[in-house]
Amino acid sequence: MAADPITTFLDAVTAASMGACRAFAEDVELDATVPNWRFSCRGADAVRDELGRWFADPGRFEELRRAPVAGGEVVEFTLTWEEGGVPHACHQLHVLAVHEGQIVSDRAWCGGRWGAGLLADMAAAGTVGA
Repeated sequence: MAADPITTFLDAVTAASMGACRAFAEDVELDATVPNWRFSCRGADAVRDELGRWFADPGRFEELRRAPVAGGEVVEFTLTWEEGGVPHACHQLHVLAVHEGQIVSDRAWCGGRWGAGLLADMAAAGTVGA
């Protein structure tokens, strides 16, 4: 039995293999809110290209919460990875709609990419995990 499309999506996030991810419907839409900006793109290739830039390096989930909702799932995660030998992390929420076994919509919110210096500042301030 094949993995569900959301598990396939999450596997592509951690493996940095979004370009090969086949979880998306051909007319999927990504509606993304990122620091100081909001944008959207449509189509499986465009969404894979965009998310491929977000998840360009293999990583692992420090936190992962999955909550089924009617027609899909809400996924929240903290992802960590190394980029050029420097630790990084991000915190994201994705509201994923699924139809006929494929993701048809991803409404995503991202707090940004945090390098080692900012991660240390947040840890020192006691704000991470609060």
